[in-house]
Amino acid sequence: MFPWLTDWTSFGSQYSNPNVNRAKEFKNVDVNQIFKTAHPIIGVVHLLPLPTSPCWGGNLKSVIDRAEQEATALAAGGVDGVMIENFFDAPFAKDTVDPAVVSVMTMIARRLMRLVSVPIGINVLRNDAHSAIAIATCTGARFIRVNVLTGVMATDQGLIEGKAHEVMRYRRELGSDVKIFADVLVKHARPLGTPNLIVAVQDTIERGLADAVILSGWSTGTPPNPEDLELAQTAAQGTPVFIGSGANLDNVAKLLHSADGVIVSSALKRHGRRDQPIDPSRVARFVEAVRLGVPSDTNLTCLPTHTQTEIMGRGSS
Repeated sequence: MFPWLTDWTSFGSQYSNPNVNRAKEFKNVDVNQIFKTAHPIIGVVHLLPLPTSPCWGGNLKSVIDRAEQEATALAAGGVDGVMIENFFDAPFAKDTVDPAVVSVMTMIARRLMRLVSVPIGINVLRNDAHSAIAIATCTGARFIRVNVLTGVMATDQGLIEGKAHEVMRYRRELGSDVKIFADVLVKHARPLGTPNLIVAVQDTIERGLADAVILSGWSTGTPPNPEDLELAQTAAQGTPVFIGSGANLDNVAKLLHSADGVIVSSALKRHGRRDQPIDPSRVARFVEAVRLGVPSDTNLTCLPTHTQTEIMGRGSS
């Protein structure tokens, strides 16, 4: 009576497998394809306070000029990618930023793409992944950073809930191929509950469908522990793992033994201070240290490492 019932198995296979394959396609990011190197260095342009932020100074030209200078210095120094971030907008909105922030970041992204040839990424703090995807898709940026894609984190902005379902659906609706780099147990935050690092990495990749994961220390300028990076790489099973904070001339070679790439900012600024502009000479020395794969003799202050596994525990829970 219902002949299609007899072929239910093939029907299910026909309509489910493409979705599974699509998820795997997004998860397996080839960093070589994006950055033309197996161990990319992504330098960060920290934008000066933007319109409507508490510290906005009223001079948009100075914001644009500094962004252009820093992106040029990063590219000239040899980085493989540049990420634009509204870092000086603190205190940050928890999730949705003002449209003026989106407008300015879009404009700056377009200007920087005309200045430098390396891939551009977007991070809209504190956790506005929707705006980041929209900016990246409309400007041609290649990737975004999302602080909280899965789980719930207690932050100085309050509780931030990961919205992986909404983020991934929005990317699909835009027809976008922008890659999503997601923090795991992001800095300046604590998870609700006590998930361990391996479970958090696996959930971010397998349930959140992140294209790459980022591991940081507990705060800006603090590096992840090498042991944590090793655990993250094991759990990621081939999905790229990036160092998200604290890399400097002295530790980057060691950290990259257990990571696929590095996102760096403070170490590339004058005197290593996050409030200073990018220093071209520090960029060149950092890039050289990564390329040679050995620590530099330059004596820079290394911030203490806080091990996530000391608090979270190791292995599967």
